[in-house]
Amino acid sequence: MATLLLIIIYISFIGLGLPDALLGAGWPVIQSELNVPFEFAGLIQMLISGGTIVSSVFAGYVLRRFGTGKVTAFSVASTALALFGFAFSPSFPWFLAVAIPLGLGAGAVDAGLNAYVASHYESRHMSWLHSFWGVGALSGPLVLSSMLSRGISWRSGYLGIAMFQTVLFGILLMAFPLWTVIHRRKGLGTEDAHTIHSSPVLYSTFKTKGVPFALLTFLAYCGIESTMGLWGGSYLFRSKGLDAIAAASWVSLFYTSITIGRFLTGFMTYHISNNNLIRSGALIILCGAVLMLVPLPLTFTLAGFLMIGFGCAPIFPCMLHATPERFGSILAKDIIGLQMAAAYVGSSLLPPIFGFFAGAVSFKLFPIFLFLYITILVFGSEKLRNVKSTVSY
Repeated sequence: MATLLLIIIYISFIGLGLPDALLGAGWPVIQSELNVPFEFAGLIQMLISGGTIVSSVFAGYVLRRFGTGKVTAFSVASTALALFGFAFSPSFPWFLAVAIPLGLGAGAVDAGLNAYVASHYESRHMSWLHSFWGVGALSGPLVLSSMLSRGISWRSGYLGIAMFQTVLFGILLMAFPLWTVIHRRKGLGTEDAHTIHSSPVLYSTFKTKGVPFALLTFLAYCGIESTMGLWGGSYLFRSKGLDAIAAASWVSLFYTSITIGRFLTGFMTYHISNNNLIRSGALIILCGAVLMLVPLPLTFTLAGFLMIGFGCAPIFPCMLHATPERFGSILAKDIIGLQMAAAYVGSSLLPPIFGFFAGAVSFKLFPIFLFLYITILVFGSEKLRNVKSTVSY
């Protein structure tokens, strides 16, 4: 039964990844149909990110109150309804309205499933879980671009993914008993062994030893990944002379390297600890940033591009899986929620900071900003190496 539930969780993470890159892939067509300025995509993304941050911050409370199975199922239903809303959207304000439930649902699924896998499965399963997110994130734009190339409306792309989420919702409804069965087999009683009355106050969670460094690490990591995704192609195009199509292809290869790297990381966890995988990933990112920073031929820059992707691979899943060991199982749900919120803040805040300086100065600052972000990540992750919960739950 544990394997069956794990398969359902993997499929849920494919569903989580599917909508993530749809807006960027379809916006050139969507924007012209809705007749709004091109930069209005940022308003939609801000609302989605805001929803994910809010639901992540309160994830610990909600998960204890309703249980991971119910929260996951109804959060998937929320994302399905939002995607149906995009598909049938008559105007831009409607787009803004349905962006909110999409963000709230995605944040709850992300925090809930990460917390559950961190507490109930081995580290390799966390790495493979995030590989499946990569499969979804890569598949969404491919599905949409395939439809567009055949003259099918972008609305059909959103509709198809909304139907996938609806089927997933049905599967999750039928899987409700599995969560409790697995939890009881672990000797924890019902799925939510710790009642709402034992939940820590959010403020006191912030004060737990090591939590500020964990949040800083997640913020910096997602700043690196999102800055590479948003501005990496522009850097290759404007500073390195690649044509637009080739530059876009290298951004896709960056995400592919993360997905492949996470699949391989799952096997590495048999022999290497989470802490050492995190340190190794950070050093690989650092080397990649240096290759992009020094004045070497384009080949070295592109090698650095891929190195940063492979370096990113182990950090996010290994950081999440280490949370119960570092802070204890009672605090884990709250802290994972806060970590996810910090991740979304990093992905929302740090790329625009670079964009401002790139516009004001030069895109050649790109590897310098990456180097600064990875320095922050190394500082935060190294401060966490010796943090370990002393309480047995």
